[in-house]
Amino acid sequence: MKVKTELPDVFQEFNDARREGFLKIKEFKEEGHPVVGAYCTYIPEEFVIAVGATMIGLCSTTEESIDDAEEDLPRNLCPLIKSSYGMAKMDKCPYFHFSDLVVAETTCDGKTKMYEYMTEFKRLYLMEVPRFRHQEQSRILWYQELIRFKEYLEDYFQKEISDRALDDAIDLMNRFRTAKRNFYRLGTLLPSVLSGHDIFSVCYGSGFTFNKEETIKNFVLLTEEALARYEVGDTLEARPRILITGCPMGGVTEKIIDAIENNGGRVVAYENCSVSKSVEQLVDEDEPDKVKALADKYLNIGCACASSNDTRIDLIDEMIDDYQVDGVIDMVLQNCVPFMVESLRIKRFCQDKREIPYMYLETDYSQSDIGQLNTRVAAFIEMLEG
Repeated sequence: MKVKTELPDVFQEFNDARREGFLKIKEFKEEGHPVVGAYCTYIPEEFVIAVGATMIGLCSTTEESIDDAEEDLPRNLCPLIKSSYGMAKMDKCPYFHFSDLVVAETTCDGKTKMYEYMTEFKRLYLMEVPRFRHQEQSRILWYQELIRFKEYLEDYFQKEISDRALDDAIDLMNRFRTAKRNFYRLGTLLPSVLSGHDIFSVCYGSGFTFNKEETIKNFVLLTEEALARYEVGDTLEARPRILITGCPMGGVTEKIIDAIENNGGRVVAYENCSVSKSVEQLVDEDEPDKVKALADKYLNIGCACASSNDTRIDLIDEMIDDYQVDGVIDMVLQNCVPFMVESLRIKRFCQDKREIPYMYLETDYSQSDIGQLNTRVAAFIEMLEG
């Protein structure tokens, strides 16, 4: 068998998925497919699939709409919130435009209040995310929220979610997560076979695809191709291995990845929403109560909006070992209070318990800090090399 030494064309398909999805979603809607838009990985996609709809990520990672958002929202608000609102308000996000329904969540106070204004121009359903992950009352609340969400979808789309449909949706999403996890865990290979930018582009792009089965096949193909390259020694040069943790990434915040990889580092792991945070844990398919199984999985996502966030610490701890990490970079968006405050705990864990270098990077959606980011990251990587 001839071993391919170049990534297949499907790699570029993932990379272009968000842009091309802008064109596909109009055709998708014209064919009569219902679409649910969402901003957060806390939203249980299995219910959306089981009711016969498709869930798509909404635009929230560009600065082009922030000026429009600041006409209504405070200037010192988190850029992700302003971008989400501005793109929606100005109707610049095709995914938002063609969504029959937007499902929102109370992951932070800023988003929760912003959603009040968004309801003025879009049908929006708000899920209450518990703030205390390990309390029994939180689990009861979240279970009830999932029941309420299920019933709302059934009423809105005039279709009952059968047990069989929910079982099939759980199976599909578990297979999707497994395929995605197998792909991004290529970062554990030493030496690296993929750049951090390649890993991120594929994982981020998978959130803008419309066919889960096809996406699963493409993940499998990419993983097999990369492993074949690794087996014949077609790998990348050795560099300091970096784990990125912190806020959701995408769009302009990819400047952090560029700053690392353009200055001699290699991003091998991402502990964030765009890659691993919501993927590592599968839904327990052996649990008879499927709503409970879903509630347990989604409530355990290690987001800084919940206390106490031991889940995030545990995942970082595992990833430091599994990916043989040399340093940790904590990327936090300006005025993202939950992640800003939690950064001290991450710093203490990395430096004191794991004795691994840590750097905090605070940024926004502008390009004005690229020079400063490059300077700081270059110094951090030089220290790792020394």
